[in-house]
Amino acid sequence: MKFTLKAKDPNSKARLGEIETAHGNIQTPVFMPVGTAGSVKAVHQSELLNDVKAQIILGNTYHLYLRPGLDIIQKAGGLHKFNSWDKPLLTDSGGFQVYSLTEVRKIKEEGVTFQSHIDGSRHLFTPERVMDIQRIIGADIIMAFDECTPYPCDYSYARKSMDMTHRWLKRCCERFDETEPLYGYSQSLFPIVQGSVYKDLRERSAEKIASYNREGNAIGGLSVGEPAEEMYAMTEIVCNILPESKPRYLMGVGTPVNLLENIALGIDMFDCVMPTRNARNGMLFTKEGIINIKNKKWEDDFSPIDESSDLFSDRLYSKAYLRHLIRSKEILGAQIASLHNLHFYLWLMEEARNHIADGTFYNWKNKMTKVLDQKI
Repeated sequence: MKFTLKAKDPNSKARLGEIETAHGNIQTPVFMPVGTAGSVKAVHQSELLNDVKAQIILGNTYHLYLRPGLDIIQKAGGLHKFNSWDKPLLTDSGGFQVYSLTEVRKIKEEGVTFQSHIDGSRHLFTPERVMDIQRIIGADIIMAFDECTPYPCDYSYARKSMDMTHRWLKRCCERFDETEPLYGYSQSLFPIVQGSVYKDLRERSAEKIASYNREGNAIGGLSVGEPAEEMYAMTEIVCNILPESKPRYLMGVGTPVNLLENIALGIDMFDCVMPTRNARNGMLFTKEGIINIKNKKWEDDFSPIDESSDLFSDRLYSKAYLRHLIRSKEILGAQIASLHNLHFYLWLMEEARNHIADGTFYNWKNKMTKVLDQKI
């Protein structure tokens, strides 16, 4: 993997870059649609390519490990071939699932024992095992195994968790470096900065992660319930330490405003289930603000979902029709709304890249953030 820094915004820390992988190049800043089980919910791969124009999507190590299972993925020749996606893929390590499975997991130095949410069977994820699993899945970018601390989290627990994440990282790197990719192309390992919302812990973690000199770095443990101001403060601290020459990935973030504010702080990569999950519940992101399509005000509004979007240029899907579909729980409603939100997120990233290239990102960002969170 290679990262090239192409331009910087003169009034912020926003960067324009390009990541080269074996499955194609990625223009940054980039938003990565989440395909938890090898599929972005309600969106066909051809739509991701041609309508959404996704450059890279995510898979989830925990979910793919449980179902369909590693034997099936390996027999298929890796996730790219299994799900017919020939562009870049990233897999997370399962650390966030460890965080979310509070009632059915036990964390020890060796790793994490957990029960499957599918059938209750017991499994052990160690740093070494997680590297082996991600080798089999075959993503271009894979993540180190970490513990994602909750919010709020007391200082003592955050420090102990961070130290263990660092010890796990050493084991991840050793296993990664002593093994080879399985499908004839290279993979890159990103370590993850932790430390909750404590400045000194984030600084220590960022310095430790940077010392490994991997091909990219990630920031975890944010967007877990902390105020946005805390997220931005921690992101700024970490970006000031992580090397400028490597891509920076802020995991699990977030709203359109979150994306723009964190780009201004120096983040290059994002992922979040929000555009698709919220779409299925009738929340649409637009250039004028947020629409709850379930509201009665849209019942007889036959105007396009977003008049300024080119997504559905060959047909009219009105607000009234989409409201009917969502309220009726028709699958087509989830498809149209998910496509709309993902298209909007990817449009927003393209606009951000254009404004960074022009040197106008900061003023554009300030104008956009005033309207994107408004309820229409």
